[in-house]
Amino acid sequence: MAATGQPLPWQMGLQPAATPVMENIIWFHDFLLYLITAITLFVLVLLLIVIFRFNSKANPVPTKTTHNTLLEVAWTLIPVVILTAIAVPSFKLLFLQTTIPQADLTVKATGKQWYWTYNYPDSKFEFDSLLACDAQRIKCEQPRLLAVDNDMVVPVNKVVRVQVIGAEVIHAFAVPAFGIKIDAVPGRLNETWFKATREGVYYGQCSELCGKDHAYMPIAVRVVNDKDYAAWLEQARKKFAVNDGEKSITVAASAE
Repeated sequence: MAATGQPLPWQMGLQPAATPVMENIIWFHDFLLYLITAITLFVLVLLLIVIFRFNSKANPVPTKTTHNTLLEVAWTLIPVVILTAIAVPSFKLLFLQTTIPQADLTVKATGKQWYWTYNYPDSKFEFDSLLACDAQRIKCEQPRLLAVDNDMVVPVNKVVRVQVIGAEVIHAFAVPAFGIKIDAVPGRLNETWFKATREGVYYGQCSELCGKDHAYMPIAVRVVNDKDYAAWLEQARKKFAVNDGEKSITVAASAE
């Protein structure tokens, strides 16, 4: 499966959107870019007019104008209109990001030093996802510092609720193509969501400085169709499931 959600050499813009949230983020980003460009050019024109038309050589006798009611009303109302035009889509985007719809799947991501553990509570299994070693990366032709040994796998066009927590220090779960980034704080369960609309492999990284191997803590989410997801789920249940007896032994050993 081709990797579609990763940065490219010399890339200047945002990664292509793979979720409705990211589509809205890109739209809002472009809207603000056009708006601030227009404001910057307008201010530049005013500055040039002031420099060339109102210098001491062109106006040896300075004006005695003290105020202009129309101008003062204009420079009060126009910024209000601009800020309102920014605030309305900004709040809509914020509500879209923070309001989690009815989830089809829940995945708990625990940030650890320095890897991620993914738990599928509905299927009762979990696994660690670590940076792939050089041999694996060369064999699979995966991107450097982004490939992992075990991808987080989700079905396409399904709402995935991601519960995020930190094990020891603060991490951050971020996947640019999905438009999600949320802190993983020890003792606090944060939630976010995404709905991937295209199949592929989407990469992210821990986005909170968390220690010496912070740069080696990638995230890889593989989005597949329902049939492939069902097949992977069946294999994962057998491969990663831990029975209660083994879990108790592990906890007792850790306590000692």
